[in-house]
Amino acid sequence: MAAFEHIKVGRHAKLKSVASISINRPEVGNAMSDQTLKELAGAFRAVSADKELRAVVVKGEGKHFCAGADIEWMRRAGKLKPAEGRKDATLLAEMGRAIQECPVPVVAQVHGACYGGGLGVVAAADIAVAAEDARMCFSECRLGILPAVISLFVLPKIGEAAARRWYLTSEVFSMAQARELGLIHEIAAPAQLELAVEAILDHIGRNGPSAVRAAKKLLGEFSQAKDRQKIVLDALLKQRSSPEGQEGLSAFLEKRPASWIKQ
Repeated sequence: MAAFEHIKVGRHAKLKSVASISINRPEVGNAMSDQTLKELAGAFRAVSADKELRAVVVKGEGKHFCAGADIEWMRRAGKLKPAEGRKDATLLAEMGRAIQECPVPVVAQVHGACYGGGLGVVAAADIAVAAEDARMCFSECRLGILPAVISLFVLPKIGEAAARRWYLTSEVFSMAQARELGLIHEIAAPAQLELAVEAILDHIGRNGPSAVRAAKKLLGEFSQAKDRQKIVLDALLKQRSSPEGQEGLSAFLEKRPASWIKQ
């Protein structure tokens, strides 16, 4: 795997089938620049090639998950010629798609500040767990710009009505509010954040590996499909008749652990 400067990529400390991807710019609150976005997209594509991978945890080093976009980068990008500026702005979309297209569940572990583009990462992830003292904000309008590209990932989660409130006011909101919006799924005490994430990873690990991958693929295809019935029927028939599907059903009937569960 290529060397990275703005992120850290490795394996979960306890679960070797789980990859860990961390934004590693604590000196600037893990603010994301064009290089950060390229590295995140590259890292997710790289780990996605691992057929034994069961999940990915994405988090931030230091005090914050992600303080948003690197302001110096945004100011510099604002001076680019239109074609170059469009290419530059596309980097955030490519990063979010790399997360969404990762074939296994992506779990965001959120602490500290999660502003602007950081919320794009959280929204693109499948599951998000946050420390109860974390704080979130669509801060772009406060800076004279707007939360545009992250809308590709945020709006499907929170909807237009909620976005009208939080986009247009740039208010900081609590994790209780974030959960109500659908941005996060679970809130944990700061000292228990990693344990809360590990509990979710444990649940994922008890499921059939290919079944989880198939379920995530189905979710990605469903909202875009014209013939939704065909999509769900095809997915069920393929997985139900697979060796893993037959093993899981047999294990239930025989009252034994499935073969993929480590004893």
